[in-house]
Amino acid sequence: MDWDSVAAEDVIEALREVEWSASPRSLAEFFSRFAFPRSFSKWMSRLKCNLYYYRTNYFILLIFVLGLALITRPLAILGAALTALSLAFLNDSFAATFNEKMIRTIRHISPHLAAKMRPPHMPVIRGRSATRKTVYICGQPRLVFVLIGLTASFVLWFTSCGLLWVLYAFTTAILSKLLHFQGIFSFIVFPLIGPVSSFLT
Repeated sequence: MDWDSVAAEDVIEALREVEWSASPRSLAEFFSRFAFPRSFSKWMSRLKCNLYYYRTNYFILLIFVLGLALITRPLAILGAALTALSLAFLNDSFAATFNEKMIRTIRHISPHLAAKMRPPHMPVIRGRSATRKTVYICGQPRLVFVLIGLTASFVLWFTSCGLLWVLYAFTTAILSKLLHFQGIFSFIVFPLIGPVSSFLT
């Protein structure tokens, strides 16, 4: 596929709609075929390609680094998990699956409440929805759950005094992804793993 012709907006839209339940790609594939991009356009092409194909690997890497940095702060770990859940809600497939499972579970307890939590019907004109499809979670727009989750996780980080550690860990995770895009992850990050782990312990 020619990733040079793919716009960044298309990649973001594809990441929202694609299935994230697929297993991550193998470590051998993740760390193989390193090469330096020869131009900025090649670097941007690799950035878009890697974001799409290694999305699950990057998500796991982000959660792992956050968990490692916050291992001595249980509230901050809970905040990191809540952040991961909030970000996962941005994916259409995950949000729809979560919504269905929640409503199915609530239906066993209170069918009347489950019926109220169903998303509203969208008007249809000539076979197409009149407005762009809005994803609902438990009867509320997805953005409501994302904002509540991110706010709650920020409070958990702040109360656990782990906010600075979160920023360090998040920066480390983003930096490692950028290094992976440029193909030098194994040459720079691996030698740093030992000192970082000894510092955290």
